[in-house]
Amino acid sequence: MSTDTATAAHEAHDEHGHEFGFASAIKVAIFLGIVTALETATHFWDFGAIAEPMIIVLMIIKFAVVVAYFMHLKFDNKIFSYLFVAGVVLAISVYMALLVTFNWF
Repeated sequence: MSTDTATAAHEAHDEHGHEFGFASAIKVAIFLGIVTALETATHFWDFGAIAEPMIIVLMIIKFAVVVAYFMHLKFDNKIFSYLFVAGVVLAISVYMALLVTFNWF
């Protein structure tokens, strides 16, 4: 890739409007820390029947946030984020159907 092409590509990337700086990364890290603390709390406190579904929902939320921010999909077309999250939801649904089929709960 020539220098002119690389410079043009970099300028086009800068015009994309990414607003993910250091402050945003800290906010995302704090949010992910809080969600991880909630997931960890399910091990120490008895949440009853909602513990497993709560962990699955929190996992999907963490996955969506990591994909959106650290893969920069938040700044692209929303369809890309939806495809990633839909894939995870589909995979979990198939796994849950397998568990129900073989009575593993």
